[in-house]
Amino acid sequence: MKNKKRYERPIIKQLNTGLMNKFGTRTEYMPVTHIDGVPVKKLIEDYGSPVFVLSERKIRENFKSAKRIFETRYPKVQFAWSYKTNYLNAVCNVYHQEGSWAEVVSIFEYKKAIQNGVSPNKILFNGPDKTNEDLILAIKNDSPIHIDHLDELYRLIELADEMHKKPRVAIRVNMDTGVYPMWDRFGFNYENGQAWDAINKIMASNKLNLIGLHCHIGTYMLAPYAYGVAANKMADLALGIKKRFNKSITYIDMGGGFASKNTLKGAAQIGADIVPEISQFAEAISTSLLNAGFETDDLPYLYLETGRALIDDAGFLLGSVISNKRLSDGRRAVIMDFGVNILFTSFWYNHKISPAQKFSHYTEDCVLYGPLCMNIDVVRENISLPPLQSGDRVVVHHVGAYNITQSMQFIALRPAVVMIDMEGTPHIIKSSETVDDVEKNERMPKHLESFKL
Repeated sequence: MKNKKRYERPIIKQLNTGLMNKFGTRTEYMPVTHIDGVPVKKLIEDYGSPVFVLSERKIRENFKSAKRIFETRYPKVQFAWSYKTNYLNAVCNVYHQEGSWAEVVSIFEYKKAIQNGVSPNKILFNGPDKTNEDLILAIKNDSPIHIDHLDELYRLIELADEMHKKPRVAIRVNMDTGVYPMWDRFGFNYENGQAWDAINKIMASNKLNLIGLHCHIGTYMLAPYAYGVAANKMADLALGIKKRFNKSITYIDMGGGFASKNTLKGAAQIGADIVPEISQFAEAISTSLLNAGFETDDLPYLYLETGRALIDDAGFLLGSVISNKRLSDGRRAVIMDFGVNILFTSFWYNHKISPAQKFSHYTEDCVLYGPLCMNIDVVRENISLPPLQSGDRVVVHHVGAYNITQSMQFIALRPAVVMIDMEGTPHIIKSSETVDDVEKNERMPKHLESFKL
């Protein structure tokens, strides 16, 4: 009786295969038993469940592909890895080895980049919250500082005067690209003249060295044409600066925001079918810049801060089934050992989730819950999967962007992160947390040290 098949209750079910894509139907029902040749079962045995797994091979492939795509369309391209997307040192250093600079939005990320060995003059310092101490350090290090608002601009002018240095700066520009709602919270607006106001103040002060223009028009962008519109407006500013002040802008930074292949909640089709290829974004940006009217010798560098699109599909979350139950309305509920505390993007993505063991063709719609004692801990509100029993393993796809940086020790501690290298060898790049890790910065007042129950 050792090989007795698992019982599956009989059910009459309407046949509904859903929309076809180029791979056919039922693409989520293939088991994923290995990642880069390493068995999922072995990874969980060695590093625990749940566990994040990153593919170094896929990271490098994604970067090389994006670099080639842009460099074949535009002659002067420089990538800068977006630290907020995934700031684990091992991840950042893969991109730095491939030639990527660093793009940071806080002094925390700035110092991580320096400690990783990035030359400070190759760290793009973004973000609205830069203290005077932060700015002083960046000025001393000759890092390009991207100015977000007038208060920051005025403080920079004062600091430059006090330090007798001329910081290298850019301004962040927001604009109408035809995609709404507009991202106009950050930077200076193009249409209402704020951008020119900032430029004129910089040039009139003669205290700052304006070397670049920066924009970031949105996130998970599905409209390549919007980048063409943005690049055209950025080029217009750069050419205007050349004409008015006889000063050439060194670079135009188009930010990031390219969508990954994840599927947004509420989308009519899966991400793999509707998300534009990076080549479409590259075509729109390069065409606008090359046709803008720059002299050949005066063409600015194109900086890119691409994050999500370069790493999302290189990340996996491996987890296990805790239990099954039936909800009051009859739906099957599966409780997993990972929740929204470590899979934050499940709030806006319908992540593809694959069983990690063979299964039959029987499937059932179910709800996937995490282990947290919170009603909002829903990993997937509706997904069709084969019966999953306690102890079964699953693989969550496309989790490389933002989940590790936005995870939290809410109710459950954060798991280990493993990177599989180019030869297929796993390396632990972040250990799983312990209670001591969480409590190491706590301090107990003397009068609270003891109690009686």
